[in-house]
Amino acid sequence: MSVTITPTMVGQVVISGLLAGALYSMVALGLALIFGVMRVINIAHGTLLMLGAYTTFWWFQLLGINPYLSLLASMPLLFAIGLLLQYTLVTRVVNAPELSSLLLTFGISIALVNLARLAFTADLRSVEFLTGAFLVGPLALSKSRLISFAVAVAITLFAYWFLQKTKLGKALRATSQSSEVAMVCGINVPRIHLYAFGIASALAAAGGSLVAVMFAIQPEMGQVYTFKSFLVIVLGGAGNYPGALLGGMLLGLVEQLSSLFLTTQLSEAVAYLLLVLVLLLRPTGLLGGRAR
Repeated sequence: MSVTITPTMVGQVVISGLLAGALYSMVALGLALIFGVMRVINIAHGTLLMLGAYTTFWWFQLLGINPYLSLLASMPLLFAIGLLLQYTLVTRVVNAPELSSLLLTFGISIALVNLARLAFTADLRSVEFLTGAFLVGPLALSKSRLISFAVAVAITLFAYWFLQKTKLGKALRATSQSSEVAMVCGINVPRIHLYAFGIASALAAAGGSLVAVMFAIQPEMGQVYTFKSFLVIVLGGAGNYPGALLGGMLLGLVEQLSSLFLTTQLSEAVAYLLLVLVLLLRPTGLLGGRAR
């Protein structure tokens, strides 16, 4: 039995795609920052997102604190964890072949997931907050997703402004272009690496806090967001920060539109097909290269 696709249905999925895309962009920006500054492939990025999600869950569950206010706890906490991971482990593979960083962060991810399973169990958990939807004409906009969209956009724009306008942001971008030249110019590159991993971890934490408001969470949830973040980076261009913003929005739209026009099985394969097509036709990404 065929289903008639109406303009309202298309509008609904486009809005859903933009809402999801804002989250993908914010999370992927952190991954792009790590790869751009250190050439490190951080497989544990989604796992850090998971820790941010659990921080929000427990703040809400135990203290009854607004999940969006929990960003004030999850982001600093994961920033500190990111600094610790970079200082003790990741720094050892910064100048090593990229396979070394991939294997190390994969091991970190496995360790953190298993610690989370021991501490929180593998049960699905959710934050019951802001149920219902805003009605805009024929469209229904989920309250939690709409507010999460606004928060994700605000954090992403602030992060982009920070990278463009502040002294530390300019040092991060300079190191991304050439760590050797940055060092000659007096930039403390090892310290920049610390800040890069810490900021990226904080962005992952923000993503986790927003995910916890919208979806059920569990220790293995980060793997999906790691893959999607890598896909966003491939779409936009490795180390290209505006590309991460564009790639996230594009992925969100493609995911939602494909679910409207294709079967569930085929729609799940669209993201993989998109990845293959971009690698074949535009290996440097849609915007290409690293952002200056």
